[in-house]
Amino acid sequence: MEEFQQRAQVLIEAIPYIRSFHGKTFVIKYGGNAMINPEIKKAVMLDIILLKYLGLNPVIVHGGGPEISEMLKRVGVKSTFYQGLRVTDADTVEIVNMVLAGKINKELVTMINQFGGKAVGLSGQDSQLLVARKKQLDNDQVDLGFVGEVVAIKPELLHFLIEKSYIPVVATIGVGADGEFYNINADTVAGELAAALKAEKLIILTDTEGIYADPQDQSSLLSMINIEQARTMIHSGQIEGGMVPKVEACIYALQHGVSRTHIIDGRRFHTLLLEVLTDQGIGTMVVE
Repeated sequence: MEEFQQRAQVLIEAIPYIRSFHGKTFVIKYGGNAMINPEIKKAVMLDIILLKYLGLNPVIVHGGGPEISEMLKRVGVKSTFYQGLRVTDADTVEIVNMVLAGKINKELVTMINQFGGKAVGLSGQDSQLLVARKKQLDNDQVDLGFVGEVVAIKPELLHFLIEKSYIPVVATIGVGADGEFYNINADTVAGELAAALKAEKLIILTDTEGIYADPQDQSSLLSMINIEQARTMIHSGQIEGGMVPKVEACIYALQHGVSRTHIIDGRRFHTLLLEVLTDQGIGTMVVE
């Protein structure tokens, strides 16, 4: 009986959050190593379906770095990175497009539909959702190939799908004015998409608990930081590597009207529900 009472208490605790977030759009970035475990992947999709049934409007933005690396390895192409970005030649971008838009995207859509949701898979090519251009670095001697950056987001199709109660699932392949495909960092796309949709929240699921004051000390998890603190930590190297684009995505979203941004552990079960629907929350919240 006590166990059932605890479950009921959890539901009661969620009521003010459900009321507050009803009808609001949440952009959820899902990718990297957080996608590897099939049972956790299933749990994430079930969490998203539940949020949709509760009246929220989740939009999924996904990457797929580990699966891209595995596919490139299979076909004998070595993965090369510069400043955390995958150097992407013409052959590589075809494989990236195939893995992201053709494999991972459809797997997530199929899973959501199988479990009772209504999902539609998209990439930047659809209705010019993600207009891109070649990303230029300060160091002109390094050519990243078909790595892109967002020029414009045209969210009309997403608004239409949300109004029709679909869950959009977006693969981060952009298309340029020249018709070329570009591989765009999924964290960056999630931040810019959240801004374009005027989302209530941006939630980034990753493979750490959140942001640490000391990257070498897992007891130093920060539950909240503001933009100024985040920039200082990037400059000092406390935030480094793959965490940098995640934090920069949060900063961009906050500066363009998104109310709250969160970086949470995507390797644990039901972290989305814990973050959105409970008093405690988890991970690190980045605030303005």
